[in-house]
Amino acid sequence: MFRRSKSPVVDESAAVAKPGGKGRPTPTRKEAEAAARERAKVPRSRKELARQQRDQRMQSSRQTREAMRTGEEKHLPARDRGPVKRFIRDFVDSRLGFSELLAPLLILIMVLGYGAAGSAGVTMSGFLMQTTMLLVIADVLWLRFRLRRAVRERFPDESLKGVTFYGVMRAINMRFLRMPKPQRKIGESLPDTYR
Repeated sequence: MFRRSKSPVVDESAAVAKPGGKGRPTPTRKEAEAAARERAKVPRSRKELARQQRDQRMQSSRQTREAMRTGEEKHLPARDRGPVKRFIRDFVDSRLGFSELLAPLLILIMVLGYGAAGSAGVTMSGFLMQTTMLLVIADVLWLRFRLRRAVRERFPDESLKGVTFYGVMRAINMRFLRMPKPQRKIGESLPDTYR
């Protein structure tokens, strides 16, 4: 009396053909929850869309900052991406140039020019300014010559457009302010391949 009875085998085609039915089987709980999660991802209002875009921008900028610190190629900005740019960064970072000292020397020149009493400080700052500019120009020209020659040797098929600007802008920054962070020590030899 209270025993289970064996349920008869139901033909699926009969279930689909049922008049007034929904025409598909009821989804399992797992399928229903997955569908609900997918619906939750789609923004329903402008406010949700703005929040979702803001979250994506934050995630992207977080990845970019991390790549700037570690040198990971995949998430770097387009201006810093590629084997040629990586070679330029390594080339500049492996040398010690006078142009790195430009910012501290300019601060010293300002202090001497405005802070010193009398004409001796002004004369000294003027002389120091001219000497600094001549040395920086000489260093930049030497860097340009060596960098273009090195890029032409390692990457004969690549264009040299933008090589000088990228290298000089990196060289005039002090080492600890450079972004992406330097991956080479001063005097370290560069690898043969950058592909």
